[in-house]
Amino acid sequence: MILLCLRDILVTLLVLFYGGVVRAFPSLPHAHSRQVPVVDTPSQLNPYPDKPRLTFSSSGTFKLTVFSDLHYGENPWDDWGPQQDVNSTRLMRAILASEKPDYVVLNGDLITGENTFRENSTTLIDRIVAPLNDAKIPFSSTQGNHDNERNITHLEEIRREQLDSYLSYTRTAPPGIGGEGGEGTYWVPVYEKATDLTPALILWFFDSRGGWSPGPTSAPLPDWVDASVAGWIKRETDAMEAGWDSVERRERGALAFVHIPPHAIESVQKTLNTTRDPGLNADTLAQGSTQATSDPSSAGKDQPFWDALNANIKNLHAVISGHDHGNEWCAREPSKDVIFCFDKHSGYGGYSSSGWGHGIRNIVFPSADPASGLETWILLEDGQTRARVTLDNNYGR
Repeated sequence: MILLCLRDILVTLLVLFYGGVVRAFPSLPHAHSRQVPVVDTPSQLNPYPDKPRLTFSSSGTFKLTVFSDLHYGENPWDDWGPQQDVNSTRLMRAILASEKPDYVVLNGDLITGENTFRENSTTLIDRIVAPLNDAKIPFSSTQGNHDNERNITHLEEIRREQLDSYLSYTRTAPPGIGGEGGEGTYWVPVYEKATDLTPALILWFFDSRGGWSPGPTSAPLPDWVDASVAGWIKRETDAMEAGWDSVERRERGALAFVHIPPHAIESVQKTLNTTRDPGLNADTLAQGSTQATSDPSSAGKDQPFWDALNANIKNLHAVISGHDHGNEWCAREPSKDVIFCFDKHSGYGGYSSSGWGHGIRNIVFPSADPASGLETWILLEDGQTRARVTLDNNYGR
């Protein structure tokens, strides 16, 4: 009798224990739900407990499609402006249907904020995410300098996106991180398989701010990644190593997105080799700063971020920016020995010029091995491809 009681107690304890560490992960559309045993980690390392776990495809690859500078909401008072939104939506739907990415990034300047009205500014987000929702593709966004204006803010756009789409992985930074107007700094884990204990890839998103503060006394905002993000990067990467490496020691790849190019990229443009670094190079980066301002005193203000990014994030494949609509090249930044790439101007809103075209940047991870090179290229709406390169240890040397 005593042995039976002890056995019952032991069974109960085991059930309680394993019940605490076995959780059901929701699946992406068309995937099968399953119970996935995982070791509990701090909530800091499990930022999406109620969303589908992102994974590499069944073929072992992971494909990202990047839409940049969509600039919805331009000139809403005439016929021209709304037609540009129609054109941009057509492009998005066509690209999503042809490319079938595993993940989408909206890399800043989603809205031409200076043309919006207070009463309906965030409803433009509904139109931007509709093609993604219809295609059931997970995504996340950064915000750009045109997304901070008198009648709209980065934070308002993020909250609207979260409200609009269950498959949005956009988050806000912890309190005190990112500076005024820079709430959209976060990271997203991608697993090789749904049953893995730790991620194989981390997608990092940084808010470069810019634009104007909201309200009637609107004032210009700094247009670089705030210095507070540097310490946050160090704390996050330390937590990842302490938490995940104690469970499963594996190398993780990384890819970073920020709308406004870091200041260090200005000097890179001056040494481009069109054979080695192909792609449109029609926008000259600003004097004294790669940010939107031309004030030389802003140069180097993003150095704490740039230092922390490259010192703490291991296996960083590349840093990807938008902002400069006439550029679509990749090159190696020598001071940190890191690859930088421009996106492709996707939206019909925003400035453009004859021959630039509209399209996207595709990025394909051939495997979860962080040592493998990435394939990336520019795809135009008409199906033309250009600037196809392999981002590996040999690129740009």
